[in-house]
Amino acid sequence: MQLQQLNFNHLFYFWAVATEGSITRAAARLHLTQPTISSQLGALEDALGQPLFMRRGKKLLLNDLGRQVFRYADEIFGLGQELLGIVRGQQPEHGMQLHVGVADVMPKLVVRKILEPLFKGSERMRITCHDDDPERLLGDLLAHKLDVILADAPFGFLAKGAAYNHLLGECAVTIFATASLASKLRRHFPKSLDGAPMILPTSNTVLRRSLDQWFDQLGIRPVVRGEMEDSALLKTFGEIGIGAFAAPSIIEAEIVRHYRVKAIGCAGSLKESFYAISTERKIHHPAVQAITKQQIFRK
Repeated sequence: MQLQQLNFNHLFYFWAVATEGSITRAAARLHLTQPTISSQLGALEDALGQPLFMRRGKKLLLNDLGRQVFRYADEIFGLGQELLGIVRGQQPEHGMQLHVGVADVMPKLVVRKILEPLFKGSERMRITCHDDDPERLLGDLLAHKLDVILADAPFGFLAKGAAYNHLLGECAVTIFATASLASKLRRHFPKSLDGAPMILPTSNTVLRRSLDQWFDQLGIRPVVRGEMEDSALLKTFGEIGIGAFAAPSIIEAEIVRHYRVKAIGCAGSLKESFYAISTERKIHHPAVQAITKQQIFRK
C-alpha cells in the first residue's frame, strides 16, 4: 500500500474505537452512527489486508497488528492536535522542543555549559541532542531534522547560502596535567612542554591544528603519548598521568573538579571559538535565540 492510498479518515475512526474501547462509545463521541463507524473500520482492515481487532464476547480488543497501528495513529493524531495548538499560539504540553546537532569533536563540557541555562529557564524545555560528523549533521539541518548545530568551527563552502554561522564566543586554551606533572611543567612554561608527555586531539580538530602551529612558533616538540578524537577520553587519560592536555579555558573549573588535574597555564594567544549553525540568517526559534544571546563566553 502506498501512502496516498491510506485513508486517514478510516485511520481516525480506528483510533477513536481503540481509544474509547468500543464502537458504541466511539460513535457517541464522534456523533456518528455505529454502522458508519463499523463500515469505516472494515474499510481500513480491508485496505491493510488484515484484521486489527479480536472479539472477546461484546468487547473489541486490539490484536498485535492493531496495537502497532494504534501506536502510529496515536502519534499521528497527537501531533495533529499539537500542530493546531502551535498555529493558535499555544505551547505544546511538554514545553518547547529543541533538536540540537553536536559536532562529534565538540567538548561535551562546553556543550553542557551552552545548553544548561535552557533547562533552568522559565519555559519547560525538551532538548534532544544528536552527536555526529559535522557534514552529516548539516544534511539533517538542511532537512529540518535539527534546529541548530553546535560546532567548534564555522561551516564553509558546503553550507554557503544554505546555513549560517553564528559566533557564540571564544575563549583561551589552558594546559592541564596531574598535580605532580603540573608542578614540574609550571617552571619555565610553556618551554617546559618541550619533551614533555602530552595527549593531543586528533589532526581533524581545530584545536590540534592550533596547537601544532603554536608548538612550531615556540620550537616546542612534546612527546605525543596519545591522540584522542573524543575530548572526554583525552581528559580521562590525562587524569591518570599519561600526559598533559589542552582544553578550553571556559571549562577550567569543571575540568579541575571532575578530572582531578591542575591547570598549568594558558597556551599563549590561542583561542577556541564556538558556533551555532542554523538555516536562518536571523534566528527566530526562541531557544536558539537564547543560545546565541548567552554571555558565558564573555568575561
